[in-house]
Amino acid sequence: MMNNAFRRLIVPLLAVVFFLVLARYMVTPTKTIPTWDYSRMITAVQTGQVKSATVDESTQTLTGTLKDGRHFEATIPAADGGVISALTQAHVNFNIHQPAQTPWWSDLLLYLLPTLAIMGLLLFFMQQSQGGGNRVMQFGRSRARLHTEDKRRVTFDDVAGVDEVKDELAEIVDFLKHPKRYLEVGARIPKGVLLFGEPGTGKTLLARAVAGEAGVPFYSISGSDFVEMFVGVGASRVRDLFDQAKKSSPCIVFIDEIDAVGRMRGAGYGGGHDEREQTLNQLLVEMDGFGVNEGIIVIAATNRPDVLDPALLRPGRFDRQIVIHRPDIRGREEILDVHARNKPLEKDVELSQLARLTPGFTGADLANMLNEGALLAARRRKKKVGMDELREAVERVIAGPQKKARVMNEKERRTVAYHEVGHALVARKLDHADPVVKVTIIPRGMGLGYTLQMPTEDRYLVSKDEFLDRVTAALGGRAAEEVTFGEITTGASDDLEKVTKMVRRMITEFGMSDTLGPMTYGTKQDQVFLGRDLLRERNYSEKIAAQIDDEAHRTVEECYTRAKRILEEHKDTLGRIAQELLEKETIEGPDFERLMDATEKAS
Repeated sequence: MMNNAFRRLIVPLLAVVFFLVLARYMVTPTKTIPTWDYSRMITAVQTGQVKSATVDESTQTLTGTLKDGRHFEATIPAADGGVISALTQAHVNFNIHQPAQTPWWSDLLLYLLPTLAIMGLLLFFMQQSQGGGNRVMQFGRSRARLHTEDKRRVTFDDVAGVDEVKDELAEIVDFLKHPKRYLEVGARIPKGVLLFGEPGTGKTLLARAVAGEAGVPFYSISGSDFVEMFVGVGASRVRDLFDQAKKSSPCIVFIDEIDAVGRMRGAGYGGGHDEREQTLNQLLVEMDGFGVNEGIIVIAATNRPDVLDPALLRPGRFDRQIVIHRPDIRGREEILDVHARNKPLEKDVELSQLARLTPGFTGADLANMLNEGALLAARRRKKKVGMDELREAVERVIAGPQKKARVMNEKERRTVAYHEVGHALVARKLDHADPVVKVTIIPRGMGLGYTLQMPTEDRYLVSKDEFLDRVTAALGGRAAEEVTFGEITTGASDDLEKVTKMVRRMITEFGMSDTLGPMTYGTKQDQVFLGRDLLRERNYSEKIAAQIDDEAHRTVEECYTRAKRILEEHKDTLGRIAQELLEKETIEGPDFERLMDATEKAS
């Protein structure tokens, strides 16, 4: 610490001394006295033009003053006594300056200080350059973080909703604990495990749980940490990572977002053997090359397995590829139970009901929902989290926070009310639409209101009739505006966008068109380096493209006509429920069902 302080102090001092000495030599006073040659000066003295003079023996110069007041200066040759003789004969008043006797150490300092200053600066810059060189060499070192057993150890008990995946990974844990059991029967444990699934499904958490269960060193690194602007750094970091792992064997190496470095070689514009491909080549060699990496298991995670290089996915590298899906209703309840352990909940909280309200939620979504509920409870000065806060949190995750400050005029409120009731009423009258959970005209997120529909169970297959019913229910809001007010607004823009995507997928991906038949049109795989959905290969003719457009237009028109017909047949019901919604602003699912039953009986 004192060494650093001394360096910070001495360097500025040396710089000041250096510049002062430099200024001493560079800055000289400007001469305004004219300089004469020797012969002119002697002639002026002999002819009586000089009034007085001063002879400086140290600089061998004569400074004189003429009788008309002008001054001049001349150089005297060394050991020349003729000048003194001429001045004496011409009766000129003159003085002689003898050279001053300076101490020996003054001359020494005059030369020593600049030398010391220059040497100090040179040493400083050399030290800096050597330190910079060391930092440059550090670029080739791996940035992997080593996680050993600590207080925040994660085990399989902290992971829920993915029982099948845990069973697959438990085999790897058992091998790390009891390797002889497998080696005796000639079994070879997978060298690599690739976890892929949608964001938030728990890929990273599972890798940490494997390390926690096995009790072995765990190296974690991101795919983007390998690649730098310097050529060869990525490959060097891969080598250094596996060198570290060999010293800690058996161990686990976890590479998160491996698609940053493992993308298909030669893809995209230009192709070529760039830095990223060198890094990938080194990773391929380390995982399964001539070298032996016994006891090192590589676990990688990505949500884009379609862009990975085939050489990375072959057996011997990533032998086991595990898909992590969104959790089902039982899995969501288990995940909620895990994340609710450290949160005080009211007695009325039913995690099973919350699991039914959150279809399609990932583990990260569920954790965020519980956290939002806890924040709402704290905001309301409550000691425990209740069901009201958790229901509100579900809606915040789905549709965003309420916009209570957004004030609509009466005409807009009526339009939004009829629009949302139109969605709910049409969905209620269709056989395959999801039940209505809530209808509200309170602005939330980007919408002025919304209708919340939830399925009663997890579904993995969707029929054509279910698709058409969903499209019809989505068009119910726009149809309600036209049936009630005779005009349409921009409120249905998001509905139309969703409807268009659904219908086009029905036709081009699922083969649900009677006209075009059971065929898939266009390729699903996106270009690797051009971004999602920016360019998609079209493998059909212009005639087929026109037929797809006609079929999509016809399907949407039929669903829209169907929605209008339902609303026209139940126009009174639409008006009564919309009026109720204007008064209460929110109608829950059971209340909506009672209103529907009451109005149907009355009619």
